[in-house]
Amino acid sequence: AQCWGSSRYGGACGDVDFAGVTDVYSTAFAFMALNKNTGKAQCWGWSKAVGSCSDLDFAGVTDVYSTAEDFVALNKNTGKALCWPDNTCDSIDFDGLFASDVPTPAPTPAPTPAPTPAPPKSGIAGIIDVYSTYEAFVALNKNTGNAQCWGSSNFGGACGDVNFAGVTDVY
Repeated sequence: AQCWGSSRYGGACGDVDFAGVTDVYSTAFAFMALNKNTGKAQCWGWSKAVGSCSDLDFAGVTDVYSTAEDFVALNKNTGKALCWPDNTCDSIDFDGLFASDVPTPAPTPAPTPAPTPAPPKSGIAGIIDVYSTYEAFVALNKNTGNAQCWGSSNFGGACGDVNFAGVTDVY
């Protein structure tokens, strides 16, 4: 891979090992190279906007989103989210967003008593979308109208008074 531009903001990537990298993502000031097969990532660029992502476990990550300075990695199959360099999504109820309006089938009784695993969450991959501004995110469940916003309230990070019922896209 070749990188160019200001080395302070990710223009120098000579120390990054791109072997096995499946995806590369960016903020305005930093980059992330992700190997979805191993769940490992490398980040480089402006230290305030990169933090350390090498210690994070990205196993199962399906999507990565960014603002100017922050990343969020989301596993749409489990609702697990990672935010860095500032852990700004700790208080976000992703489980509530992933609750779909698709009815869960009743488990079939087993001939012998055995624990029945919870049915997998179904139909969520096309339901949840994450949108971002310069300093805020919104995660939207298109089926239920549930949404969670985080980040700077000046840039859309506070949406408690917004009714997202019927909303399918955010611009």
